[in-house]
Amino acid sequence: MNKTPLKEDILKWVQEHPEKASKRDISKAFNITGNARVELKKILRELRTDGLISGSRSSFKSSSELPPVSVLRLSELDENGDLWAEPAEWSLDTIRPRILFLPKKNDAALAVGDRILCRITPIENHDHKLEARLIRRIGSAPDLVIGIYRLGSEGGRLVPIDKKNSWEYKIASQDAKNAKDGELVEAEQVGPRKRLGLASARIIEVLGDPMAPRSISLIAIHQHEIPDHFPDDVLFEAEQARAVELGERTDLRNLPLFTIDPSDARDHDDAICAKPDDDPNNIGGHIVWVAIADVAYYVQPGSSIDIEARKRGNSSYFPDRVVPMLPDALSGNLCSLHEGVDRACMSVCIKLSAEGTKLDHQFHRGIMRSPASLSYEQAQGAFDGNYDNVTKPLAKALKDLLLAYKSASKARDKRQPLNLDLPERKIVLSDDGEVLSVDFKNRFEAHKLVEEFMVMANVCAAETLEANQETLLYRVHEEPTLEKLNALREVVEDSGLKLAKGQVLKTHHLNKLLDTAEKSEDAEIINMTVLRSMSQAYYSPSSLGHFGLNLRRYAHFTSPIRRYADLIVHRALISTHKFGDDGLIDADREQLKEIGEWISSTERRSMLAERDTSDRYLAAFLSDRIGLEFTGRISGIAKFGLFVKLDTSGADGIIPLSKLGREYWRYDDRERTLTGEDSGRIISIGMPCKVSLVEATAITGGISLEMLELEGKVIPKSSSRKTSHKGRRIMRSKDKKRKRKINN
Repeated sequence: MNKTPLKEDILKWVQEHPEKASKRDISKAFNITGNARVELKKILRELRTDGLISGSRSSFKSSSELPPVSVLRLSELDENGDLWAEPAEWSLDTIRPRILFLPKKNDAALAVGDRILCRITPIENHDHKLEARLIRRIGSAPDLVIGIYRLGSEGGRLVPIDKKNSWEYKIASQDAKNAKDGELVEAEQVGPRKRLGLASARIIEVLGDPMAPRSISLIAIHQHEIPDHFPDDVLFEAEQARAVELGERTDLRNLPLFTIDPSDARDHDDAICAKPDDDPNNIGGHIVWVAIADVAYYVQPGSSIDIEARKRGNSSYFPDRVVPMLPDALSGNLCSLHEGVDRACMSVCIKLSAEGTKLDHQFHRGIMRSPASLSYEQAQGAFDGNYDNVTKPLAKALKDLLLAYKSASKARDKRQPLNLDLPERKIVLSDDGEVLSVDFKNRFEAHKLVEEFMVMANVCAAETLEANQETLLYRVHEEPTLEKLNALREVVEDSGLKLAKGQVLKTHHLNKLLDTAEKSEDAEIINMTVLRSMSQAYYSPSSLGHFGLNLRRYAHFTSPIRRYADLIVHRALISTHKFGDDGLIDADREQLKEIGEWISSTERRSMLAERDTSDRYLAAFLSDRIGLEFTGRISGIAKFGLFVKLDTSGADGIIPLSKLGREYWRYDDRERTLTGEDSGRIISIGMPCKVSLVEATAITGGISLEMLELEGKVIPKSSSRKTSHKGRRIMRSKDKKRKRKINN
């Protein structure tokens, strides 16, 4: 044949035939003749340049090591600001090398995704084995795209799954990586986008069937670049970990420290218990213990596990999987407070008055043994007097804990943290990953109890470290901006309610609003709008307070298995109390601002990926309900249309203006309303409505609706007549001409 084989096929053949890999042998093996030999020569030169083969012009062999000069791709900017690279091409079965890029003073500014020609130097006695220095930059960072590969008569095309990206790309056959029609792929743009025609792209990775149930979360993981595979050295390091001996730790195994978690939880990083205080000076008071998994013991600063945990920043949770911050050997085993086994913990003993005021607290590094792992349903059943075989032996411990919570609630009510009531969606999947149902999670008193004591423990951590002048990462939640408050007031006034003006906004002002709206039909919209008015919480070494919790100082301490910020706080507590030599190191103290910014960004990344995944699962759930009618409320308004939140599933759909009756709608940016030009009808956020489902696309998560009724009044179905602004001007122009003819 005269058709030149793919680069991957040639490399594979060279690997399998090391004894006869001359250019003549390769040509004979693939029946390459004539002009195709020129293309073969080009491919062999590229393979040699990329370090995948080595040898002379006439004989080649597979290269398992990078040559001294190689083409690399900058793959990662870590939380320390270091750039890491990997070979631009890698088809071997061995692990792709990870190379530290060392910039020189006058090097050009580089970004993740850039392709660079570098000189490679092996390094000994370091965490990394290779270092690279720039010779020249070959190309800038390409755009990465997740999409569906479509094979046509004129080659392949990539259709992006991002509903915000309407551009398609053409894929040359040699850049298709053997993708099949309809498969989900990750690709990168090649060259600039053209004024006319499609931009080009090449496939980096074939991800498989996009409609496979468990591909939905995989799409978000790749799209948001969440690391979901642990390097071998991290897994090896985690597997070598062993259980902790008591030693100088505090023995807490006599305390009934049980865990309360969701029924499907794999890890248990917090345990609680309480008992009446026998101090005669604190009649009616309580002693509360909160024990947290001692992750710092297993994740030492600068270790492979620590580097990977900081890179991830936090765990990411999807309906069908968890992408953990730590390997399962730790998160699901040694760092998880399983019942009946000894576990290392960091604990705080809190003394409360009868009115729930915190009188004192003290931290310990100890060993605990949980008597039971309870679900929220089990704990709530016990609080209601319905015990099962697991909770019955813990009856007194559960009653003591509930009494302590009742006292703590008095202090909480006096403090008045923001009291939002937003039901959380629960997507239930079958074993095969199909959506069985979409419901709202039950919220029990048991949930509030655990949250209250976790907040209390977090406050204790912040106060202790601040009092000892130790650096730490605070959890900061600043007040809403003036712009967001004004938008909130507009929605509140449209609902016939009031929000105080001319004074510093406090959480009790918002709580009064929420209480007033509680029994009205606008309760959900008011709750949602208050939430949207809030600033994004973040991590910082500066104590700027937590507005939502109405606390002056606050730090995350209670979830070190899934949040790197908590691990930093644990290390700071270890240093403060001299609990060991695995506390906070000076290098991290100096970089706390950068670490806080990094893990704040990874948290936002996970939130976006989790939200996108939920949207796609909801679209998949609704995809076989096209044409059915649903009730909902208008949750947002924009120039191009409006958004509706469906009552039953909580899914958000869009109604384009073209599906909104037969008239032109004028958008008011300040009031955030739509006004019908013919009817004068005003549409605003919070209005109840009935809609028809027009489209639900699982791959993009897009849901399109058509308005049927608004506040109980029928909206005439849209006609084929254009309803765009430009279209209405044309129609009005024609009407005016028609009138002039009649008048003349």
